[in-house]
Amino acid sequence: MKNLSNQIDWGKCAGLIPAIIQDASNNEILMLGFMNQEALQKTLKTKQVHFYSRSRKKLWLKGETSGNFLNLISMQIDCDNDTLLVKANPSGNTCHKGTYSCFGSEKGKLAIIADLFTLIEKRKKEMPVKS
Repeated sequence: MKNLSNQIDWGKCAGLIPAIIQDASNNEILMLGFMNQEALQKTLKTKQVHFYSRSRKKLWLKGETSGNFLNLISMQIDCDNDTLLVKANPSGNTCHKGTYSCFGSEKGKLAIIADLFTLIEKRKKEMPVKS
């Protein structure tokens, strides 16, 4: 992931690259943001997703005001070298409107199944009484 910046065609989008954020636990799309080179470097260094705000014209850490951070798991670049797919573990709702995803108010059906599977696996491992 560290040499990713050298692979990106920063010129296509005037120094910004779209970053599609996906929940690493269930592959649900959470949001779309834009990164410049500084946001990418800070993300790689801190393992928390940073963006460049086009409206405020400044760097921002996702979760800096809400506390709902995106913890980086992996990144990959698309075939045209002009879009990033960022897999992250959200520490809360992703959307600034307070919803899980910017593309819907609740976790999708696959996420609910994934959560249920995780709970069953946890209980199977711990074997709590009356479970």
